[in-house]
Amino acid sequence: MNRKNSVIHRNLHDAVEFLAGDHTLLRELLHPDKEGLALPYSLAHARLEAGTASLPHRLQNSDELYFFLHGAGVLYLEKKPYPVKTGDAVLVPANCLQYLENTGVDQLTFLCIVSPPWSAGQEALE
Repeated sequence: MNRKNSVIHRNLHDAVEFLAGDHTLLRELLHPDKEGLALPYSLAHARLEAGTASLPHRLQNSDELYFFLHGAGVLYLEKKPYPVKTGDAVLVPANCLQYLENTGVDQLTFLCIVSPPWSAGQEALE
């Protein structure tokens, strides 16, 4: 089914949270493969608890845009640190080694927009 022109309304709390391969807690909000949508991206809400970090990984074929909703941390891209906080947006190019560390005292929450859409097969842990 192609619902290209359909209105889709999702609530964060209705999405099932799961532990992603990189050890980030994720809730997928929109994914074309699961929704029958003609979208060139996927959208997820992610979080890391204080004092935790995701595992180093690469998205082999997709660019990833992070938008930070709450908290503070350090995003490492090709081992270079980029401090991040509420309100920051960072574009991570495809095949870039990345991981995120929560250096704050609160949860670090952020949106992930991945284009082309995220798939487990293209995520390579280092």
